[in-house]
Amino acid sequence: MSEAHITVRTSTGEYLIRLDVRYTESDEWVLIRGNTALIGITDYAQKKLRSIVNVELPAIGKYVKKGESVAVIESVKAVADVYSPLSGRILEVNNELLTHPEYINEDPYGKGWIIKLEISDVNEINDLLSHEKYIEKIRSSE
Repeated sequence: MSEAHITVRTSTGEYLIRLDVRYTESDEWVLIRGNTALIGITDYAQKKLRSIVNVELPAIGKYVKKGESVAVIESVKAVADVYSPLSGRILEVNNELLTHPEYINEDPYGKGWIIKLEISDVNEINDLLSHEKYIEKIRSSE
């Protein structure tokens, strides 16, 4: 991974945190480029879920509101919703996850991305967490 990142150590493990993305309280990451957002779940979230065995993806072109479930991840441990951190129209989904759901475990910030969204309300970006705030969130939930 060539992106700038740090490793955060807590009492329950080590978690990779990218410095160039924003985060949600529900453990999604958002890489914003112009009016698009690439979205996935964090290293922290994938480690909590453990071995991911299935991913349900949304339809391309669907409009979603901030906080709406946009995907479902099934692991050997649990089933979890992925929530859209921003409102907008789904431009792309990572179809590779349909045959390789383990990409989320192996590379959550790279090959494991889930959706690409066209942002409809840029003001919602202000509600996302910085990497510093996300680290505080992880540490406070330990």
